[in-house]
Amino acid sequence: MSRTLILYSTVDGHTLRICQRIADRLLAAGELVEVRDIERVDDALLACHDKILVGASIRYGKHRPALFEFGRRYQALLDARINGFFTVNVVARKPLKNTPQTNPYMQKFLTLSAWQPQQLGVFAGKIDYPKYRLFDRTMIRFIMWLTKGPTDIRGSFEFTDWDMVDAFAKAFGER
Repeated sequence: MSRTLILYSTVDGHTLRICQRIADRLLAAGELVEVRDIERVDDALLACHDKILVGASIRYGKHRPALFEFGRRYQALLDARINGFFTVNVVARKPLKNTPQTNPYMQKFLTLSAWQPQQLGVFAGKIDYPKYRLFDRTMIRFIMWLTKGPTDIRGSFEFTDWDMVDAFAKAFGER
């Protein structure tokens, strides 16, 4: 039975929701699973897991700095275990930008990261205008206008393909 650690880096909580879905699938397959914030880990926690999966969201075109620091700090430990990474971003709502090979944020991550994960995934995220502060709501709406996305600030728009999430979880569970 594998001990799996799922780490998340999220701004609004949707990446955590995806991590919890993956955790549920792995638990159902018989793995022991723990889900933690990437900023709340240490060597001992990582060392007692056989598999490590990291999920991180994008905000304004960037992953949070803690993701890259984590990769630099724990690269050797990650390389010694089964590992994977997925990014969550709204650009992935577009069919030609929803794979690790075609998603610009995954490609940027792979270029900037010291850690090169074994399994990669890309999931479309969520826009929840009513939850955002005025600045974020305005900026995200402008970005959506530029990219022909939803701009109704009264709405919440989820683009996540949960079947893709389940397939990714299954593949990670089989590693």
